[in-house]
Amino acid sequence: MKIDGTRRQDRATELVLAYYAAFNRGDRDTMLALLTDDIAHDLNQGARETGRDTFAAFMRRMDTSYSEQLRDIVVMVSPDGARAAAEYVVHGTYHHSDEGLPEATGQTYVLPGGAFFEIRGEQIARVSNYYNLQDWIAQVSAG
Repeated sequence: MKIDGTRRQDRATELVLAYYAAFNRGDRDTMLALLTDDIAHDLNQGARETGRDTFAAFMRRMDTSYSEQLRDIVVMVSPDGARAAAEYVVHGTYHHSDEGLPEATGQTYVLPGGAFFEIRGEQIARVSNYYNLQDWIAQVSAG
């Protein structure tokens, strides 16, 4: 049983790392394929959005305003492989203004962040993202 649990943990770790590798490549199709049809996406300091199409629309909005790479990714997984958490550092450029946020002028930022995942089968069923919005605003306002 311990081996089976380890395998589930390994698969969950590989799934989350594949998700972030696709993110860093800008490969949105692969990212979306790793999600369940009914993906629950909890936005940082915002509402929950549901569904793969809604997630795709969110990524298009993000790609319009930001270019980001996640580095120093660390993944932690529950013993049953059903939940995972990731910590990372976002290295980004704010190139087009996003509604309700400071004006974009090509500012760069470095921001710690994290996410929680629910894994169902071989796909991600929930992703909840967290970062310090006030830190990000301070960085792009100074830039």
